[in-house]
Amino acid sequence: MELKKDSNAVSIDMQLIVHSEKRRAAQGTHSDRQADPGALLQRRGGFQGVANGIRKWQKIEAHDLHGTQLTVEVHPRDAVPQLLKKFSLAKSLQGDKNGNTKPRQPGGKDAHAYPWDRSSLKSMPLDLRQFEKLDTYASQVTVKSDLDELVSDLVQEAHSDLERVRAIWIWICHHIEYDIMAAQEKDCQAFKPTDILRTQKTNCDGYAGLFEKMCRIAGVQCMTVPGYSKGFGYQTGQSFSGEFDHAWNAVYLEGRWHLVDSTWGSGLVDKTTSKFTFLYNEFYFLTHPALFIEDHFPDNKNWQLLKPPQSLRQFENSMYHKSEFYNKGMLSAHPETSMIRTVNGKATVTIESCAPTLFMFMLNGKQEHGLLSLRKNGMKLEVYPPTMGTHNLQIFAKGSSDIYSSVLEYTLKCNFVDFGAQLPTELHQPVGPSWFSEQMGIMKPSHPDPIIHTSDGRCSISFGVDEGISILASLHGDDGLITEETQRRYIFQLHREKRTELKVQLPHAGKFALKIFVKKRQEPGNYIFVFNYLLCCTNTKVNWPMFPESFGNWGQDNELLEPLSGVLPANRNIPFKLKLQGIAKALVKGQDTWPLTLNHEGYWEGSCSTAGCQEVYVMVLENANHNFYSYILKYKVNAQ
Repeated sequence: MELKKDSNAVSIDMQLIVHSEKRRAAQGTHSDRQADPGALLQRRGGFQGVANGIRKWQKIEAHDLHGTQLTVEVHPRDAVPQLLKKFSLAKSLQGDKNGNTKPRQPGGKDAHAYPWDRSSLKSMPLDLRQFEKLDTYASQVTVKSDLDELVSDLVQEAHSDLERVRAIWIWICHHIEYDIMAAQEKDCQAFKPTDILRTQKTNCDGYAGLFEKMCRIAGVQCMTVPGYSKGFGYQTGQSFSGEFDHAWNAVYLEGRWHLVDSTWGSGLVDKTTSKFTFLYNEFYFLTHPALFIEDHFPDNKNWQLLKPPQSLRQFENSMYHKSEFYNKGMLSAHPETSMIRTVNGKATVTIESCAPTLFMFMLNGKQEHGLLSLRKNGMKLEVYPPTMGTHNLQIFAKGSSDIYSSVLEYTLKCNFVDFGAQLPTELHQPVGPSWFSEQMGIMKPSHPDPIIHTSDGRCSISFGVDEGISILASLHGDDGLITEETQRRYIFQLHREKRTELKVQLPHAGKFALKIFVKKRQEPGNYIFVFNYLLCCTNTKVNWPMFPESFGNWGQDNELLEPLSGVLPANRNIPFKLKLQGIAKALVKGQDTWPLTLNHEGYWEGSCSTAGCQEVYVMVLENANHNFYSYILKYKVNAQ
């Protein structure tokens, strides 16, 4: 109803919740007579002060002469009536013969099939977009006095048990910080809700206890579940025994139990600094039990909510997929055990994902000794440990964000080193063309495989290039013969129609990384690394020289037929043949100058002598009305 105190008062919509009870008076009951709410309110002073704006609900009680008690709640329209909340809670909890209430224990209808069926990351159908307004509201609610008022404020915008649980979850995840010191000292004070609200810090027991308490105030069944976890400090393959190291919650929604972990939903602890950082993680809200079991093992197997339940040994030996594995769209990984052994010096890992995803890996903290190739829905990684023994292998995924996150970690056992499989240090990830290179403008490569074997130390690689894209390539080896200045001189780049060709000559036998970079011509900035090939040559007779050095005026559509060697013999007549676009004249300059002539096929041809000179240049005149020639190619001449 709408109430007004006076002309200056603020009018607000109110609701009346009326609850009446019969009392037995000494004279007996009079059930045919009803209390007059208006008269009762008048008798208690009416609505004085109500119209100035009520933030908290008010309760008014009165009794008539016949023993009827009338309780009236006055509160804003959007507030949750306390009596209705009380009745809802009483209805949702089971009572024993003494009137005590306790949540129902999990049963068969709560169990989900194991292993995961890939249907959803959640244990119930959810559209997270429906929570956007509620999440924003709940994250901004502040503590005013006690826990009851906080819950009352949080559930103002909630219209179901699911939304009430969501509001509580969001508030805890955005306001309660993990107290590392309290966790280490096992400070019981940090578990108490009053102290948690005051300090806004706690450990996992405190998170779970606070979540349970707030859910119960909101009228939702909730339990705290202790157990083992693969959390901060977990070592791959470790065993669990003794005291439980973690606690989380089970919450009862829509006729089934569901699992949440607000500790891990709120953020993470940095291993190096042992500092907590707020970093919201949606994964641990109503997580599918077949995924939750990967890093949570409850004290009571019934709280796994799985059919069949897993043993502790299975939990210890199972592969630990970090939450980011699923958050970034991964579906499965092989091998499925956290401990893997090399076969003939090699270990292979594959990942299947929902969508194209960028990956990287680190072996013992370095991006070396592996071949990672991207697939349309996943990746393949071949690792060659450089020494025998135990190694740490981490795999990272980028997903839709710009940050690579750790998704998998393996312990790698190597009992044999294949020295013939050693890879160049500069071989970066990924190896070989993929969906990513297509996305960056490189199409239909002549060599789709990441490894290219050449018997004579030469190869030619071509691919289509989107309009407006420039290509840059460089060659890298580990012997030091290829320097930063010469790493592009063993590659000669040609353009024919809409395809780019890379002619590669290796300076010697061995393994080399051929890196491919792209850049949009009209945009400022540096070239972006896209992928690389691994070039392999076992022919020890290979000893190819560098290509001639090209300058900025060497056009995108120019073509060099001869000479391809960047080092010319002394005292020889050397033939030249090039296709040059948009020029008026061309010449070769050594000790003397020799003009090139344009033949009927469109090639500029001629020859020059290398006698008496150390360098030879190809020069062009772009405009016939000018006399300024530009350098486009440079050759060195061998000493006599």
